[in-house]
Amino acid sequence: MTAAAPLIELSGITKIYGSGEAEVRALRGVDLTIRAGEFVAIMGASGSGKSTAMNVLGCLDTPTAGTYRFEGVDVGGLDRDQRALLRRNYLGFVFQGYNLLPRTSALENVELPLIYKGLQGGERRQLAQEALEKVGLSHRAHHDPSELSGGQQQRVAIARALAGKPDVILADEPTGNLDSKRSREIMELLTELNISEKITIVMVTHEEDMASYAGRLVTFLDGSISGDKITRKAG
Repeated sequence: MTAAAPLIELSGITKIYGSGEAEVRALRGVDLTIRAGEFVAIMGASGSGKSTAMNVLGCLDTPTAGTYRFEGVDVGGLDRDQRALLRRNYLGFVFQGYNLLPRTSALENVELPLIYKGLQGGERRQLAQEALEKVGLSHRAHHDPSELSGGQQQRVAIARALAGKPDVILADEPTGNLDSKRSREIMELLTELNISEKITIVMVTHEEDMASYAGRLVTFLDGSISGDKITRKAG
């Protein structure tokens, strides 16, 4: 892949749910290009299509029409197993609800996706420890989620996304369950990872002050992109 080639390219993406009177057009011919190293915030009202677009990007949903290319590969031409491999090897996910296993240590939670990648115990443990160190939580590696604050739990979730060394982190309302101080800490962490680790980040948020940390703001309205502006250069 050349430096100028898009990492992600959506062309004419349409997503329709239901049919007849129950038909809902969640996406209406969306065109979106994201280059490696960008930090993109996606905003829009409820029902605007931003979450559907994120699900398409994460290979959690397939479009009704249009083309999705990831590093030049037509994702629509992949079968279910190949899409699962794409998610596993190239994408990291961070959710609003952390999604940590409750009676499992932070380190073991971070190791979990590496098990699915087929890595052996020693290598898994090393990568998980490195990821926790990057998010400033190596000293809490052996604590269960119940022993961690909300901000610390989200840091564990980010470490879990980082451990597999993804090309892209997809973050869905990553500060939605946090107070303003913890939210700023998480956004500063994501910004640092974007700049220092050169990780591409695509984040859905409804909070303008959180979106301001991103280098680019894409706004959805009624299933289409209504705004797209650069706010700072990619890390």
